[in-house]
Amino acid sequence: MAPANVTPPIVSPTQHFVNTNQFTTIVPHIHPSHTTTVNKHKFIHEHYCPHTESCVNEVSHQHVNCGCPRPMKPFCGC
Repeated sequence: MAPANVTPPIVSPTQHFVNTNQFTTIVPHIHPSHTTTVNKHKFIHEHYCPHTESCVNEVSHQHVNCGCPRPMKPFCGC
């Protein structure tokens, strides 16, 4: 008996199967709200600048020896 001949294999394209598992997940969405009441206080600062004036009269005195024979006294009447 002769040995059997073996041919190269014939490969069919792979068949692709998909198993789908579905899981339900609940995602809570929370939408908080907040109200802020703002009380605004306004301060009006009024600035007053009262102004006064004064006058100063400066007086100077000069005593001159006009030839008095004696040493000068507070007033020699020259």
